[in-house]
Parts: sequence; structure tokens; C-alpha cells
Amino acid sequence: MSRLPNLPPPVLLLINSRPAGQRHLFFPQPPPSASLFQLQSPDSQNPPPTMASSAAGNNGLPTYTAPSAPAWPSYKPPPPKHNPRRRRCLCACLLVTLAVLLALAITLLVLFLTVLKVRDPTTRLVSTRLAGVAPRLTFPAISLQLNVTLLLTVAVHNPNPASFTYDSGGHTDLTYRGAHVGDAEIDPGRIPSKGDGEVKLALTVQADRLAEDLAQLVADVESGSVAMEASTRIPGRVTILGLFKRHAVAYSDCSFVFGIAEMRVRSQQCHDRTKL
Repeated sequence: MSRLPNLPPPVLLLINSRPAGQRHLFFPQPPPSASLFQLQSPDSQNPPPTMASSAAGNNGLPTYTAPSAPAWPSYKPPPPKHNPRRRRCLCACLLVTLAVLLALAITLLVLFLTVLKVRDPTTRLVSTRLAGVAPRLTFPAISLQLNVTLLLTVAVHNPNPASFTYDSGGHTDLTYRGAHVGDAEIDPGRIPSKGDGEVKLALTVQADRLAEDLAQLVADVESGSVAMEASTRIPGRVTILGLFKRHAVAYSDCSFVFGIAEMRVRSQQCHDRTKL
């Protein structure tokens, strides 16, 4: 191991190169051999502070020159890192949500096309009863009008999973051989879902209009039966699953044969339909 050379101690020399009161301090430089053992500062661009002579008027005192502060670099945040796992989770959640919504839409469509599809009800005239006869005489042209009131009971079967509620506004027209001979108003009511109900109405027959074709009427009465047609329109609303309500109109066109002796319907044929 080599031995360090003996370095002479630093000597402070005072040089009187100027008049009294103006003196400078000098530090002697170490010999060249000492540079081998000097530690190099990493910041070689910032030299240590030096002692400089003051300008005239500073009383000849030494001044200290501070080194300039290093410029701090501007901070730039790192770019956001994309997490592939998070992106996969978001894509999976989006696909699951779309699949659930699509399945729900298909389920509702199938229900409305099959289970919740509106089917036509069926009607059947159950009973007919004579309620009264009301003759009326008019002036100055003397004419005798005869109104016959019949109480009819119509059975209605509702095959739909939705109840049908009808308010006032239902009407029935009675025709005989193409001529309007009577009508009836239908009272409000309700027919349950997949159930049966009865519609009662008072049908007023204008006998004087029946007598317009007197020869044909007499022939029908002598045969013991009279053929007629009845057209019924009932506006209302259907309630599906107790939540969804839609307006609907029930139509019924019936052809029936009325027996004179027994005062009841002998045969009938009806065509029913529902319009939403």
C-alpha cells in the first residue's frame, strides 16, 4: 500500500501590494500531487463560491458571490396507463346488459303474440221475455205506432287473460228483412278474464215498421217464426295482468229465428270480433 505524501499546510499570505487599508486575501493552491486525492463533485458545472475583491467604496472588505440556483425541471405527469383487465370487465358488463335487455324484449314479444294475444269473445242469446206493449196514436196525421219491449239476456264468454270493462255507449240495432225495426241501449258492466258474463238489455221493437211489409210479416207469423238480425257494438277497455290497459270495441252480428208461440229464440248464429 502506497504512503500518502506529506502535504504542506495551507499558508495564509498577506501581500501588501496596495496601500494600507486595501488588502486581499489569497489561499495558496495545493501542489500538483494533491490533485490525485481530491474528490470530484458531481455538480461540476456549479463551482464553489469564490472570494472577490470589492469595488471601490466597499471599505476594502472581501465580498461573497453566491452561486446561481440550479433550474428545476418542469414536472410532467406520466401518461395514464390503460388497464386491460378493467377494459375486459367493462366489455363483459356491457355485453351482459345487452343480452338481458334483448331476452326481456323477446319474452314480452312472445307473450303478446301468444298468451296475451286478444281473442274474439263468443256471445249467445240465452233468454227473451216480453216486457210490455206500448201503442201510440199521433196527430194530425192519424197513425198508430206500436212498440214492443223485449228483455234479452246475452251470455258472453271471454277467452282472453284480460278483463273487459264497458261503460255506457253500447248499442244494439234490430233489423227485419233489411229494415231497421228496433234498438236497445246496453248498461255498463264488466266481463272477467277467461270467464263468462251476462249482458242484459231492453230491446224496443217498433211494430208499425214491421207492418210496412205486412204481407211478408203475416206469412212469417202464420209459419210460427220470424227471422231477424241484431248488430251489437260495445266499446270498452281491456286490462292485461292488472297493469296494462287498452281500448277495445267488441262487435257481435247475430241472425236468429224468433218463435211466435213460445216467445223465445229457436235458433241463432253469431259472428263476434274484437278491435283494439
